[in-house]
Amino acid sequence: MNFSSKTGRKMTPADFMAQSHEVARTLIGALLLVDGVGGRIVETEAYDRLDPASHSFSGPTLRNQSMFGPPGRAYVYRSYGIHWCLNFVCREEGHGAGVLIRALEPLLGLDVMRKRRGLEDVRLLCSGPGRVGQALGITADLNGRRLDQPPFQVLATAEPVPVVKGPRIGISKATEVHWRFGLAGSAFLSQRFG
Repeated sequence: MNFSSKTGRKMTPADFMAQSHEVARTLIGALLLVDGVGGRIVETEAYDRLDPASHSFSGPTLRNQSMFGPPGRAYVYRSYGIHWCLNFVCREEGHGAGVLIRALEPLLGLDVMRKRRGLEDVRLLCSGPGRVGQALGITADLNGRRLDQPPFQVLATAEPVPVVKGPRIGISKATEVHWRFGLAGSAFLSQRFG
């Protein structure tokens, strides 16, 4: 499959130096692959050290240490003790900001994703952060790894895409903050935007 008309250059750590909500919006439409498996990012959520809903709000811990690392790295954590979730670290080292990858439009490695997820419906392969983690084979081994080096490949979108935003999902604090971003009209979102 040729993505050259819709994807641009490889993203570097410098692309993640901005505020997390700016990076979260910019990532919509980008291509994310892990060992050649993945698709187009269609939904993200931003978190920041000053945000009470963020894992970094109370400062560095053993669990969230990668979130305080250099920008352009993976922050991987286990949600509810079940699902591995993938975040992209933002801002300067020591700050503690990131972007949760909430949903992808699956494009490459569909057979691998179907096997990992145990289902056929392409719309359900990567429609939620836990599903993304399972479909891409995300584990703790990827925590702290650079996003511009294998097994990761993140390619910026080459064309502007229509982006919608709204409140984040599944949190109990700072629910009024509209730092959830999605590709307008996508059938692969974890939840529709109001």
